[in-house]
Amino acid sequence: MNRLTVLAILLTVWGLSAGAAALQQTQKPNVRAIQKIRDNLYFISGGELSERATWTGGNSMVLVGDKGVVLVDTMLPGMGQGILAQIRSVTDKPVTMIINTHTHYDHSGSNTDFPATVEFVAHEGTRANMAREKCQPVTNCAAFQGENAKFLPKRTFKDRLTLFSGKDQIDLYHFGRGHTDGDTFVVFPAARAMHAGDMFPRQQMPYIDVANSGGSASDFGPTLQKTVAGIKNVDTVVGGHTFTPVPWNDFTTYSDFYNDFLRDAQAAREKGTSVDDFVKAYRVADKYKGFITDANLVRANAEAIFAGR
Repeated sequence: MNRLTVLAILLTVWGLSAGAAALQQTQKPNVRAIQKIRDNLYFISGGELSERATWTGGNSMVLVGDKGVVLVDTMLPGMGQGILAQIRSVTDKPVTMIINTHTHYDHSGSNTDFPATVEFVAHEGTRANMAREKCQPVTNCAAFQGENAKFLPKRTFKDRLTLFSGKDQIDLYHFGRGHTDGDTFVVFPAARAMHAGDMFPRQQMPYIDVANSGGSASDFGPTLQKTVAGIKNVDTVVGGHTFTPVPWNDFTTYSDFYNDFLRDAQAAREKGTSVDDFVKAYRVADKYKGFITDANLVRANAEAIFAGR
């Protein structure tokens, strides 16, 4: 079973409050060792999603700046102390800012483990999802209710936001709906690196959260194209669940892969082909050798595209 098949199953489980509570009560795995990408920029892997005993959530990135540490994504609930231990192995500076690539609880799950003095930053769509009164557990709004509302992002943006300058500069971009309606691409210009969150599952058919967090299978492709066209001078990309940082060309190839799928699904819909027949006939082009296309995710995305969602 490949890891995005597992993700789809897990997200179904997480849609039930009892299931989410049970997951959070299990023994917490150890956060993996921090790895240097370049200069003052680091990477912490969340591990293999299908290996539940050791998986700690989405990947994190760490920028050690002059005024403190900026952390991108906080993994599953209960991972905060483990993340801090890894950060302390490379610097004694405090975490002063947390950026969330999107709302899901494997990326924002440990926000509340950090001091309320930390500045939380996210796209306005992500903030709105976090601040909802009710949501499925995967969206993680319950974590920010009551007194925990103090952990909601105070600083948001619509299309682009630049933080700091020089070697500490961080550029935040939002190009439209995709995995959710608040996906942020986090770019570190000095290191020529980017955290793409779950907009980049590398060689997998994506899970797109149409039902819970405003994602769009129809917009996912155009959003990737806008990102490829709009972001320059990046060599290294971290995805939400990639095992390691990968070259920029892997990201552009992924954009081509998904947009070919989108084009094929839209063409089939226009011809009057049924979703069932499209899913049965769909094959990955030879130029995308090595890509994994789980039939459940092909169907879920095709159904959304056929419905214009």
